[in-house]
Amino acid sequence: MNDPEGARLRVFSEGFRIFFLMAGLLGALVGVVWTLWVATGTALVPGLAHLPYEWHAHEMIFGYGLAAVGGFFLTAVPNWTNTEGAKRTFVVSVFGFWAVGRVAVWAMPLVPATAVMVLDLVFVPVLAVKILAQLLKRPKPQNMVFLTMLTALWVANLLVHLEWAGVTTDTATLGLRGGLLALVGLIAVLAGRVTPAFTRNAMKRAEVAETDWPATAPIWNRLSMGLALGLPWVAMVAPPLVSASWAGVLGLVQLPRQMRWRATWARCEPLLWSLHLGMAFLALGLILWGAAAWGFVTETGAIHVLGIGAVGGMTLAVMSRAALGHTGRPFVAPPMFAAVYWLMAIATVLRWLGQSHPVALVAAGVTWSVALVLFAVAIWPIVSAPRLERTP
Repeated sequence: MNDPEGARLRVFSEGFRIFFLMAGLLGALVGVVWTLWVATGTALVPGLAHLPYEWHAHEMIFGYGLAAVGGFFLTAVPNWTNTEGAKRTFVVSVFGFWAVGRVAVWAMPLVPATAVMVLDLVFVPVLAVKILAQLLKRPKPQNMVFLTMLTALWVANLLVHLEWAGVTTDTATLGLRGGLLALVGLIAVLAGRVTPAFTRNAMKRAEVAETDWPATAPIWNRLSMGLALGLPWVAMVAPPLVSASWAGVLGLVQLPRQMRWRATWARCEPLLWSLHLGMAFLALGLILWGAAAWGFVTETGAIHVLGIGAVGGMTLAVMSRAALGHTGRPFVAPPMFAAVYWLMAIATVLRWLGQSHPVALVAAGVTWSVALVLFAVAIWPIVSAPRLERTP
């Protein structure tokens, strides 16, 4: 029986439901608006008139990216701390702060820049206070560090808005780099934990010998965490050569870290190989960013390997897996999810080619948008339906 009213209420019952759905919808919409501008020069929203590439980057990082991050933390932190998840009233409120920020940014320059800044900066502090309250119930350093990454995202967004408001003259680019690298740092730490862990669990279920399970030398985990936590801050305060070199070193550290994660074993399970592929793009993008500082490749290419391949690919992989798991569904990717993972990888390659081929640039935008539309379509029946009783 159709239950549209129940579905609308249910998507606000848990943070991941509304935020994962809206991440897909916003990501698709930003992709369509940006691609249309690239192809024709037509601006569909007032905000696009405000330095189009900055608008595009801002909404991908602080719109799409923060929606994925917010939905994940509202869902994962209660599990880490064995505490009750956020109530519907909080989910509605915090989502409202995120949505108002999007409307304000999209309405520039019709809305005063100072008002846009205030409206867009509320979401992260509200989310962080809620997460902190839950983490303090069972404080663990390996979880508390995520608050530093949320702080970095807020500071990065502030730097963008300060230039847009005319307070500073050269901080928007620093903020956009810092925001992207804060997301990259989160992935390096968080996905660096779950990718080998989920692969290990699957191998255990398949009765693979323990000697063949994923393994990581502790030194690589410690180095990766230290470099990842410092990455966005270095990007915002250090000269470009220093921050790019820092990124390159993190990418090089990721290679031996990921070497024994049994990626080839995971190749037949989309929910697993999508994680491994996202981590591979992470290492590649960081290395390319470091190489760009020395003139070997373009920074634009490296940024989009990270933004599309690592951030886009990994957020889709984690959101789809989390949605399945937290609604009691089996960890088996529906065909549409597998198609989304492939499309995101294709979009990454096309965007790299788009540095010198305009047709490939437009094709990358179209592919990104199609992937996010399919993701939203695939996740809707999951996040709008009741939680299932998990079968053994």
